[in-house]
Amino acid sequence: MFEKILIANRGEIACRVIKTARKMGIKTVAIYSDADRQALHVKMADEAVHIGPPPANQSYIVIDKVMEAIRTSGAQAVHPGYGFLSENAKFAEALEAEGVAFVGPPTGAIEAMGDKITSKKIAQEAGVSTVPGYMGLIEDAEDAVKISNEVGYPVMIKASAGGGGKGMRIAWNDEEAREGFQSSKNEAANSFGDDRIFIEKFVTQPRHIEIQVLCDAHGNGIYLGERECSIQRRNQKVVEEAPSPFLDEETRRAMGEQSVALAKAVGYASAGTVEFIVDGNKNFYFLEMNTRLQVEHPVTELITGVDLVEQMIRVANGEPLTITQDDVTLTGWAIENRLYAEDPYRNFLPSIGRLTRYRPPAETAAYTPGTAAGAAGDVVVRNDTGVFEGGEISMFYDPMIAKLCTWAPTREAAIAAMRTALDSFEVEGIGHNLPFLSAVMDHEKFTSGDMTTAFIAEEYPDGFEGVTLADADLRRVAASAAAMHRVAEIRRTKVSGRMDNHERKVGDDWVVSLQGQNHAVAIAADSDGSTVTFEDGTAIRVASDWTPGDQLAELTTDGDPLVMKVGKITQGFRLRLRGADLNVHVRTPRQAELAALMPEKVAPDTSKMLLCPMPGLIVKVDVEVGQEVQEGQALCTVEAMKMENILRAEKKGIVSKINAAAGESLAVDDVIMEFE
Repeated sequence: MFEKILIANRGEIACRVIKTARKMGIKTVAIYSDADRQALHVKMADEAVHIGPPPANQSYIVIDKVMEAIRTSGAQAVHPGYGFLSENAKFAEALEAEGVAFVGPPTGAIEAMGDKITSKKIAQEAGVSTVPGYMGLIEDAEDAVKISNEVGYPVMIKASAGGGGKGMRIAWNDEEAREGFQSSKNEAANSFGDDRIFIEKFVTQPRHIEIQVLCDAHGNGIYLGERECSIQRRNQKVVEEAPSPFLDEETRRAMGEQSVALAKAVGYASAGTVEFIVDGNKNFYFLEMNTRLQVEHPVTELITGVDLVEQMIRVANGEPLTITQDDVTLTGWAIENRLYAEDPYRNFLPSIGRLTRYRPPAETAAYTPGTAAGAAGDVVVRNDTGVFEGGEISMFYDPMIAKLCTWAPTREAAIAAMRTALDSFEVEGIGHNLPFLSAVMDHEKFTSGDMTTAFIAEEYPDGFEGVTLADADLRRVAASAAAMHRVAEIRRTKVSGRMDNHERKVGDDWVVSLQGQNHAVAIAADSDGSTVTFEDGTAIRVASDWTPGDQLAELTTDGDPLVMKVGKITQGFRLRLRGADLNVHVRTPRQAELAALMPEKVAPDTSKMLLCPMPGLIVKVDVEVGQEVQEGQALCTVEAMKMENILRAEKKGIVSKINAAAGESLAVDDVIMEFE
């Protein structure tokens, strides 16, 4: 077995590989850029090598620099993680020439299946059903428009070397095909160093289901079930689960056997994933094969008990698989939520900055990768992360902060566990998508399993604006806030010396205001908790050990658990739970009367300005001063976290001033241009 492995990656996947290597007794080497000098993967590894400036194309994807780090460290093998150089055949060739093992498939398999155009041709030749499209190289935007019309709109414009949603666009007409082609080429060149593009038919109402395969160099191959990845935004997966709530055993077996046959046809040896589009009649169509470890591999590990990273290392060491297809069993249900540094209230635009607070929910201590989840208890919580409290979220890399996973015997129990875990996850200092993930976990289409890849676009067409809690949930929150406020008031009066054992200063009657509602309540407290009675006579029993200053409140209301993130505001709390962000005021009846007379603060008018919605780099400005623009017209392009974002006019107007030029870096809410 290898004595030392270098991880040619960063962030959570580097940390994930280090954990398994440590379990196997293998020393690890991290590589890092200037931006990652204090990163978690650097701290976790046994040693670390600096490889250059922050941009990935000057550090993490420069083969010569990574090779030099390998020579310096004396590593015998390299695990590439995902992204970066994980599917780069030239990198695999360089390792082979150096006599260093690549913890991934053979070069030939990478070339055959890592390239999406080539892989689709091979799949077609092997008799695999594929989505209609044009597999040849596309010369320019007009050629893309011509091909799109021949295939038939809508079409998917994809980077041949792409992955992770980078270099992908859906076009519904000629104009979108032109724009999508150019943006895809730019993103592909920046992310992968390969700007080749292909076009295929975009199947409406599809489900994205993928099969995990595992092969060795001795001709053995198995599949480890499927993952449902249909909850996506801009082709970037957000929620994954295993198994799929849609497949039956017959379809699962057919997809699995076909995936293994395809892998064997190209001499595949390592972990890999075959992705399919599946329609409502369970017809499945080959999309691509990812010749690497997938981001969402933890859910497969949780339902199979197989440590995929360990298996990859053993295969790279020349060992045959010790697992047969008959050994693979799918136990329980696992769900993964990707926590991104993206602000859902700003249309999911990237957010960067310092993590002033980062407190994930407690992981199940008994669980480690490679352990059957069921053996760890009725519920498992796993959090794969590459950040820490006080660390920086950089603009140079992917915005994913963590992958939060839960396992339980049933899908319903796994979802319930995820709801609690999300409510318990404390992240401050940046915008993040925790509220949106909570909303998805409560959405009827998700809980029923009746979702497609169009879920986010259909259910949140105008973006995410938070969750409006149902009346029953609001009452639970109101009762909890009243009980918490009473505890805070007692503490405050004791500290100020205005309360002693003989004189009660804290009243029992309060008015709780939240989400446009006012509830007059009376509190009867005892040593075990409080009974909060509403004006209609209904009562809720609240119990908790929360103390003022705690930023997480774990309560029960009538015996049911309730977890809320707590912030202090004047006369109340900011409470966040289940996707809702509430300012909850708890006042005396007289204070409530006076508060009702206060005017509301009016927000400043920015309707005649184009504000930068995220920290980023201006790629180009499409208009000039004095130009009349129409609704929907492209105004400029901003690049952040490897993604290009086209900012468009919200209405007709004339450009009166332009404050930024191509190449300038802007902060959130910087004024890019103004209109008459």
